[in-house]
Amino acid sequence: MTSTEVIDLRLLHELTPVAEKLLERHEGTAKEWFPHEFVPWSRGRDFVEGEEWDPTETPLPDAVRSALYVNLLTEDNLPYYFRTIERIFGSDGPWGEWVRRWTAEEGRHATVIRDYLTVTRAIDPVVLERGRMQQVSCGIVPEPQNPFDGMVYVCLQELATRISHRGTGKLLDDPVGYKVMARVATDENLHFLFYRDLVNAALEVDPSSVVMAIERQVRDFEMPGTGIEGFSKHARAIAKAGIYDLSLHHDQILVPVVLRDWHVGELEGLNDEADQARHSLIDRVERIGRAGRRMAERWASADA
Repeated sequence: MTSTEVIDLRLLHELTPVAEKLLERHEGTAKEWFPHEFVPWSRGRDFVEGEEWDPTETPLPDAVRSALYVNLLTEDNLPYYFRTIERIFGSDGPWGEWVRRWTAEEGRHATVIRDYLTVTRAIDPVVLERGRMQQVSCGIVPEPQNPFDGMVYVCLQELATRISHRGTGKLLDDPVGYKVMARVATDENLHFLFYRDLVNAALEVDPSSVVMAIERQVRDFEMPGTGIEGFSKHARAIAKAGIYDLSLHHDQILVPVVLRDWHVGELEGLNDEADQARHSLIDRVERIGRAGRRMAERWASADA
């Protein structure tokens, strides 16, 4: 066993009581729900063999279709996210219980979104299925290499996913669709809270290592959906529609979580390397904010 692996095991051992309490809190807060009760089955009809999908049946802006497509294919990639998280945290004790509970809850998201899209014909089902086959066959997901980076990444990722789902729902112009996306976003928020508070606890155990992990993950952050064919095109459309862009990433993730919840600017007892990482991190957050504002201004001018 390498020295790094020993450190990883020590961290997980020290955080096990915290993980157990956070799991208990999650189980006490999460509400049972059933995907079939959210789907407007009465609006559906059979797909005739060879029938061409007609986008006029459910008129939607292209950006909203892109968001629904990316959001669902991200959820479809669950097996690989499970593999990554179980590798980082293990399968024993509250860590394993959390990973399995998280997987069970995430599995419902793909079910309810896919059923909603199929019934309402909001997306071409042939394109969607081909995208699912391509995405899951490749199995590309971010791969944090240790528990520090893993906790930070999944925290940021869960919050980003929550924002994307809720923002998509607001643009659907369909109360049923909004309810579907809001229900999924509620789950994602509870997952985010688990990881946010886990990182806070880790900062008390080893602040220097965690700050360096936060800096790495903010610097290299990739939105869920990386690996989807045509992802860059979809991401641009999603950003331009204001569903998820640099401004939201800065204002609703980096500032409230990294700067306020984790208090990276006020942490004490950091070693020299971590202190340098902290300064780089704060500078990066500021630069992302400026870039987001410039981008929003360009798009506003183009639409004026």
